[in-house]
Amino acid sequence: MTDDPKTLVSTDWLARHLKDPDLRLIDASWYLPDAGRDPKSEYDAAHIPGARFFDIDEISDQRSALPHMAPPPEKFISRMRAMGIGDGHQVVVYDGMGLFSAARVWWLFRLMGKTDVAVLNGGLPKWLSEGHPIEDMPPVMRDRHITVSLQNHLVVDVTQVAHASKLADHEILDARSPGRFSGEEPDPRPGLRAGHIPNSKNVYYKTLLNENGTMKTKAELREVFDAAGVDLKKPVITTCGSGVTAAIIFLALERLGVDRKALYDGSWSEWGKYDDLKVATG
Repeated sequence: MTDDPKTLVSTDWLARHLKDPDLRLIDASWYLPDAGRDPKSEYDAAHIPGARFFDIDEISDQRSALPHMAPPPEKFISRMRAMGIGDGHQVVVYDGMGLFSAARVWWLFRLMGKTDVAVLNGGLPKWLSEGHPIEDMPPVMRDRHITVSLQNHLVVDVTQVAHASKLADHEILDARSPGRFSGEEPDPRPGLRAGHIPNSKNVYYKTLLNENGTMKTKAELREVFDAAGVDLKKPVITTCGSGVTAAIIFLALERLGVDRKALYDGSWSEWGKYDDLKVATG
């Protein structure tokens, strides 16, 4: 893998740059409720030296009834300033699964116009397996000025997705498991219908990853999209259960140089809730 400080960096790269004064590390661990894991207490017990904890549920738009929607720019600015993350920093995001929720926070930075941000390939599990250092002390954080420039084209709402679904002029890619996509498995969130957005295609996020939680090579990623019948010349909308694993597809597309792409932030938590929106199964 070629290290790219704008998309994906290796544990070797991070080990070399760990003490760089302009590096800012973020632990963006987040788990589905049924995982039985507490990301903040895991962070408190052990994290990569210097890492700050990014609470995906708190740094969100809490005016919305939907889970962890993208925060307003003002809230993002205030939280990042307090965490000592600002202009001129190289940000590296990781999580406790390998590559899961880190991509969501990477996408949030992109949404806010910050491009010097990468995901740690393989995350904390790979870092630990290689014997790299960890600590349990929170870092000393000093306020840092940060400017943002909202990139509205990187996010779409339910109206835009409904339009794209009806016209079939976009590739709508769903990162959920095949069982949830087909409607054979019930959704883990209560009150949501089973199935998928009409004219969407299933690109299960795990098919983009290796068993050790690292992202597949660019050639292998292309094979996954080809196997799912995806035309990458069309504009792409990524979706999932609540906008977390949709960002893994988004990151894979960025690795492949696909420019026209956006993430459906409401995802199935929104689409599956409203009876006036059509649902496909099978």
